[in-house]
Amino acid sequence: MSIALKANNINKYFTTPERFHALKNISFEVKRGEFVSITGKSGCGKSTLLYILSTMDTDYEGSLQILDNTVTGSGQNSLAILRNEHIGFIFQFHYLLPDFSCLKNVMIPALRLGKMSRAEVEHNAYEKLHLLGVSDQALKSASKISGGQQQRVAIARALINEPSIIMGDEPTGNLDSKNTSVVFDMFRTLCDEFKKTIITVTHDTDFAHKSDRIIEMMDGKMI
Repeated sequence: MSIALKANNINKYFTTPERFHALKNISFEVKRGEFVSITGKSGCGKSTLLYILSTMDTDYEGSLQILDNTVTGSGQNSLAILRNEHIGFIFQFHYLLPDFSCLKNVMIPALRLGKMSRAEVEHNAYEKLHLLGVSDQALKSASKISGGQQQRVAIARALINEPSIIMGDEPTGNLDSKNTSVVFDMFRTLCDEFKKTIITVTHDTDFAHKSDRIIEMMDGKMI
């Protein structure tokens, strides 16, 4: 099985208020189609690591390969293109535009990518909303639906460009057990049927234990 992502000796330092070694010699790889959970106590560095893996943080030492390309040292424009096309990112807070419809929120990354007509993008957005069980909310403003529905719309938005890798920073952190189960089943389907690679940071031990592999962190190190 080919490699989706490979981290080599990743080190991260914060310099304010004083110098702090946040990530220490992190090396691992994730295979294509694998579902990986990164766990550990608050402050252990797991979210810091995820932001580096997603290329949103480029201030680190070491090297990162994504889909056989070394991305370390790439310019911000090329990284933005890589993220939009190949990485779907799900935040703990949905970050939907409240006055836009759910449908429009999902369409935005695909319209920005510009590879399909508006009609095709709209069709695909409806399909993603249907996949997540919220197509009946498509024309409602994002501010007018429940928290669980908002997070599912945010996941649909992360999937709209058919990314190879889906990353989530506590994607079920604000959801009840029923919605958490829905989201987990969705991730499982994306891995098993669509061969997507999933990397999530989570505090939810049940969620983590049902994924393919757990990477546990403590004090900036993998243990």
